[in-house]
Amino acid sequence: MSVRQLPEQVVNRIAAGEVVERPASVVKELVENAIDAGASRIEIFSDGGGRRRIAITDDGSGMTSADLVLAVERHATSKLDDEDLLQIRTLGFRGEALPSIGAVARLSITTRNLTEPHAWSLSVEGGVKSEIMPAALSQGTRVEVSDLFYATPARLKFLKTDRTEAEAIREVVRRLAMARPDIAFTLAGEERSPVTWAAALPGAAGRLTRLGDILGADFRSCAIDVRAERDGVAVEGFAAAPSLTRANALGQYLFVNGRPVRDKLILGAVRAAYADYLPRDRHPVVALFVRLDPREVDANVHPAKTEVRFRNAGLVRALIVHALKEGLSREGRRTAANSGGAAISSFRPSFAPRPGNWDWRRSPSYPAGPMPEFDGSAAPAFAEQEQAAFDVGAPTADIRSETQPSTELIDRPLGAARTQIHETYIVSQTRDGLIVVDQHAAHERIVYEKLKASLAHNGVQRQILLIPEVVELDEATVERLLARDEELSSFGLAIESFGPGAVAVRETPSLLGKTDAGALLRDLAEHMAEWDEALPLERRLLHVAATMACHGSVRAGRRLKPEEMNALLREMEDTPNSGQCNHGRPTYVELKLSDIEKLFGRR
Repeated sequence: MSVRQLPEQVVNRIAAGEVVERPASVVKELVENAIDAGASRIEIFSDGGGRRRIAITDDGSGMTSADLVLAVERHATSKLDDEDLLQIRTLGFRGEALPSIGAVARLSITTRNLTEPHAWSLSVEGGVKSEIMPAALSQGTRVEVSDLFYATPARLKFLKTDRTEAEAIREVVRRLAMARPDIAFTLAGEERSPVTWAAALPGAAGRLTRLGDILGADFRSCAIDVRAERDGVAVEGFAAAPSLTRANALGQYLFVNGRPVRDKLILGAVRAAYADYLPRDRHPVVALFVRLDPREVDANVHPAKTEVRFRNAGLVRALIVHALKEGLSREGRRTAANSGGAAISSFRPSFAPRPGNWDWRRSPSYPAGPMPEFDGSAAPAFAEQEQAAFDVGAPTADIRSETQPSTELIDRPLGAARTQIHETYIVSQTRDGLIVVDQHAAHERIVYEKLKASLAHNGVQRQILLIPEVVELDEATVERLLARDEELSSFGLAIESFGPGAVAVRETPSLLGKTDAGALLRDLAEHMAEWDEALPLERRLLHVAATMACHGSVRAGRRLKPEEMNALLREMEDTPNSGQCNHGRPTYVELKLSDIEKLFGRR
């Protein structure tokens, strides 16, 4: 077969395959056009998941009749002044969206520029353009797309259900609404009840309002303001405290110069910043906005413009990690404090309200026969022998002998220790409530931070064992440990081969005190089996530190003296990120006195 030039309609349909992947792609392109036109209000309507009908209405600048005729031609755009693809300051720039949509659907555009006496209308069906006609519209542009993919029926087979496609449209609009809180968005359709996000005030407060409207009140209540700037790159936005997590990374919203993107570099930076706070199977909720010179980022690397490429990717990643870590460290105690509301909501009254016409004589407990006359003596049921079954024992550590703890301790952030229950939890009293501390989780964070600080300054202090401890393991595990012996040695854990299937432990970190070397090495080997060779050395070292901290901390079930409990509380106050342990669990829960009073009907 000889080489031939493809017809224009076929070319447009091929291009549409890249730009118009599904109905949500159409909505994305049209809403971005409305934003670029300076709209302050955008309305989106979809029917049949966007397959039957999509309508986008805005109050932007609109187009003149001449611009409208050119707008549906391939590679015609008003967004490139000097044909410089490195100076892109708009969301759209290729001029492919409208002709691509018109090639596979029925497209109708009605628009009016204020310099025109009236509006103009134009339609494109299957790539065939109609004549321009006068129309009625006060200002802006209205674009309607119907019968999507009617010109390419094979594409319809790849669409999901109407509900799934409608949810994809909603997600696209949500992302664009987060990027532009100064614009009012209305999303409606047969698949959903209408939702409107009103325009917010400029600045961080307005952005948080918009993010709270979209991501929910939980995000607004635990959002941490993050911001950093260096060498012309600025990162700002909000990150949820580690108490609010998701099972996947879909709760991470990233924007570069106002453009919603899914960038692996930024996602990796977010994951690295939260490494000390979350379990490996949980993901944070963040909304980050990166702002930099357009010449430092290439937005023309993906057909749908959902990916970007940075000229200095290392700087962007480092700045994101720094901004998130600084914000999380600054608000380190909010994690546990915020979980108090969840703890309060888990309580339920132990009784149901009585109906208004309740008669005690109809109660099942009403005696069937005459009651014996009370002779004034104590009932036998209250004798010591019968009451012995109700004895649950005294608290394991109780310091209530002090009639009142010192004012200095009560005024501290974590208060004064009052008792230890179940040899696991410390209960302390503050000025306006009480705090329940998980002693193992709290001490685990303290040891972990000390290990990191020692490694960063002068190395981890180590203790030489008088008699090396020999630990027997399978040969594969031994090889895995010996391959990482230098990394382990940097934390004060010195090991060497001791024949097949065994290693000798000669030194251990002094911070851990007396520890079970066998259990520690087995845990380390299990974590190492999951490491990727591409995992940075810093991340691997932090994994080692976290495992050591878990083994070197106060275990649940250990009885503490009052002095030890108060010392642990004071160390928590001086330790960064003490609101959660290395695995992401809260180290304490704070219950306000006002909330407790509500439980008992005192408020």
